[in-house]
Amino acid sequence: MKAVRYYGRRDIRVETVNEPKEMRPDQLLVKPLWTGICGTDLHEYVAGPIVTPATPHVFTSATLPQILGHEFSAEVVDVGRDVTHVKRGDRISVQPLVMPMNDYYSRRGLNHLSEKMGCVGLSWDWGGMSDLAVINDYNAAKVPESISDEEAAMIEPAAVALYAVDRGGVQAGSTVLVAGAGPIGALTILCAHAAGAARIFVSEPNASRRRTIESWGICTGIYDPKAADVAAEVKTQTEENVGVDIAIECVGKESALNTCVEAVRRRGTVVQAGLHVGKASTDPMMWALKDITIEATWCYPITMWPRIIGLVQSGKLPISKIIDGRIRAEDVVAKGFDVLTAASNDKLKILVSTHL
Repeated sequence: MKAVRYYGRRDIRVETVNEPKEMRPDQLLVKPLWTGICGTDLHEYVAGPIVTPATPHVFTSATLPQILGHEFSAEVVDVGRDVTHVKRGDRISVQPLVMPMNDYYSRRGLNHLSEKMGCVGLSWDWGGMSDLAVINDYNAAKVPESISDEEAAMIEPAAVALYAVDRGGVQAGSTVLVAGAGPIGALTILCAHAAGAARIFVSEPNASRRRTIESWGICTGIYDPKAADVAAEVKTQTEENVGVDIAIECVGKESALNTCVEAVRRRGTVVQAGLHVGKASTDPMMWALKDITIEATWCYPITMWPRIIGLVQSGKLPISKIIDGRIRAEDVVAKGFDVLTAASNDKLKILVSTHL
């Protein structure tokens, strides 16, 4: 069967591999439909291996080369005898995190924090950029007919965004700054709007992305941080110029994090959702003087899928708005990874299919 496999830095190959031959009673065989290229995949491509295992993974035993793809929708081909919540022919969205279910964190409902956690498409024998894949029963969330295959593939990154919004405590009437309008930032904007935020401000240097976000008509102000003092601009549009209630950093850059700290009001909340690849210089004294809360997020609770499916189904979370490319697996490097890692990139989300 066809599969997109990651070997190392700048080394992704479309190859023929053996189909899965075995699965446990609590597992499923699925046919991936659409798979998103994630920022984590891009980090692996440019600077990896990072989370893809060069030596056998502590929980899954997977090792490079790795079939990529952890944001994906699929059709159920077969189920183990212990699987009861989905059946052959069902369409699913894949929750890709895998972990021991009886360790310290999982026993407390914090499965995503397990120290042995792996991920389908990053540290698992199978991934979404392939003709077939094997996943665990808890990785499969059935989607209704009203949700498209493309939307089902977008639920995973939407979970990252919604978790950031949750941790910030966004509610009806909140004022929110989102720093960075890449795929996760764009989804965070949509999630904040769905949560009832009264005013949403955006900081994003890419002009094309700013135009895209502006076209949605849900933001109060959208700024280029290279040309404007974002914190100052945002404060002037809040009550008594105090700043926003919540600021969410979605790009993983020191300057964006510090802008969030400057823009948030006293006793406000800053959420760190973007993944930093190095250490950042910050001003903890400002944190103290403003008495703010700093929240950091890692992945998402694995129980979020039904909630996001409901939001998408209701029309309140239009996640397909960030999809702007659909490509064949054979073009995954030239029209996918190379496009998304180019300095001139203006795309948000590119989806890949091995069946085109």
